[in-house]
Amino acid sequence: MADNGLMLAVIGGSGFYSFFGSDARSISVDTPYGPPSGAITVGTVGNHEVAFLPRHGANHEFSPHTVPYRANMWALRALGVRRIFAPCAVGSLTTDLGPGSMVVPDQLVDRTSARADTYFDTGGIHVGFADPYCPTLRANAAELPGVVDGGTMVVIQGPRFSTRAESRWFASQGFTLVNMTGYPEAVLARELEMCYAAIALVTDLDAGIESGAGVTAVDVFAEFEKNLVPFKKLVHEAIESVAQDRTCTQCRPHEGVTLPFELP
Repeated sequence: MADNGLMLAVIGGSGFYSFFGSDARSISVDTPYGPPSGAITVGTVGNHEVAFLPRHGANHEFSPHTVPYRANMWALRALGVRRIFAPCAVGSLTTDLGPGSMVVPDQLVDRTSARADTYFDTGGIHVGFADPYCPTLRANAAELPGVVDGGTMVVIQGPRFSTRAESRWFASQGFTLVNMTGYPEAVLARELEMCYAAIALVTDLDAGIESGAGVTAVDVFAEFEKNLVPFKKLVHEAIESVAQDRTCTQCRPHEGVTLPFELP
């Protein structure tokens, strides 16, 4: 599987609907899983040609549980993408990470339900997922100034926020971040042999951590908007620090395995 064409992509989360200026070109891609959540725009960051896809659609048409994850990841792979940064909004499960914190998680816990989370319904394909994020891409982002390196992100079904009891339970397990979109995106990237790293922006302290009325969508979007410029700058800097050649082997789990179909 040659690493040619587009080498890098950014999948923008809530409030992160664009990445390039007017010089970017737009590409539409059909997939066996239907259309992706929006048109993919392509531009340049440093020495990299970069594809950008808004996870929720250009106008936030998709809720976390309705995002066409399989179509999104397949479309990026089909364009030639092999490495992905995935910015996302998260709640914090610890007072050590307040709103505005930028975190590169190293672990993930899936608490979603009924989401299509594999391309392999036949063939006995079992993808290793002990370390769900690409160590190379993680390092590119985590080594930037002001970034918190490491944390466990629990992914809930949504679209509702957690109850206080759920939030306290997650915190008691040692989880540090809570999110609604990080799964199955990460495992689908692994199945398609694409390096993938999440970059999380904390928008709130989760319901069980802070007293008061709890988390509200209005406050989450407002906090994200307040930090959007430095967050985009961080993503730009992470991309610029990525080497031209992909040397990671962890995110190529199919070596020696016969797949039931050819990857795009």
